[in-house]
Amino acid sequence: MSWRDSLVRLADYEVEQLRVRLAEVVDRRVEAEVNLAMLHAEAEAENYRAAADVEAGWYRLGYLEGWRTRRDQVQEQINVLLTEETGARDALAQAFEELKKYEHLREAAVEVARQAAARVDASAMDELGARRASAR
Repeated sequence: MSWRDSLVRLADYEVEQLRVRLAEVVDRRVEAEVNLAMLHAEAEAENYRAAADVEAGWYRLGYLEGWRTRRDQVQEQINVLLTEETGARDALAQAFEELKKYEHLREAAVEVARQAAARVDASAMDELGARRASAR
């Protein structure tokens, strides 16, 4: 195995690790968005309950204050995860570019070796042809 193959394998490993990291960040963001949707549904249910029950209306103000706090926390978490997701996507794109550079380097080296082998073969065939011509 050449050093070029090792570079490609390392870059491929890094790309896979960054893909896993991105998937984890996306999963956490989606989970936070589901939590936010559940909070909104919970507030809607509380509004219906407060409209139906007079005594529940007394607690509505405190509930809404707590709900806003929880909503703001979840929204802040989503914003942080969006930033982290952007960073993970950028890192993945950069690692993928490096992988492609290393693959191109490896392919170029293989092509150079193939051309050198073809030149040696052509030289050997020319020499063989020259010997046969001089033997006649």
